[in-house]
Amino acid sequence: MINLYMQSPEVTPLTVALVAQRDSSNKPITMVLEEEAEYPVNYPPSKIVDHACKFFGSSLKGRQEGTKDICGITHKAPITIDPISGMYFFPTTSPTSSNCSWIAHSHIDQVLKADNYGTEILFKNGKRILIDISYGSALNQIQRTAQFRYLLDNRIKFLQKQIGGRTAEFFASIPE
Repeated sequence: MINLYMQSPEVTPLTVALVAQRDSSNKPITMVLEEEAEYPVNYPPSKIVDHACKFFGSSLKGRQEGTKDICGITHKAPITIDPISGMYFFPTTSPTSSNCSWIAHSHIDQVLKADNYGTEILFKNGKRILIDISYGSALNQIQRTAQFRYLLDNRIKFLQKQIGGRTAEFFASIPE
């Protein structure tokens, strides 16, 4: 098990994408793309996403179940790693595949059809990646993530409006 507090987090609000790659011995690794840096990590992207979700008190499976409950998406479900900091990601293929990359929804600037097959994603910081999914599938994943994000953000805003900024500690301190 990885100690999440001893390692620097691989997923932050500055993370643009977690791109699936293979090392020289064909082992799955991740190229982490940040706004200002890129670096490899010796785990597949979905494992990194799972650890990031655990850092924020859930798991990849828990986040996927939450997405299903909120908007009914069951396959290649977009997730929030942390809705407070706006970290919403979508998988490019099944998250169980070692070829699955994860893209940060808020960092996308443009989506372009690649010359042959595939999709090029241009990020707001000028970085580009080519992903091995169809243009239509990429657009669909972006739309589904936007829908999920909208529904979850509205739930959070509704709750905040209802409780008027009070926290659970406030309610626990009220004498009976």
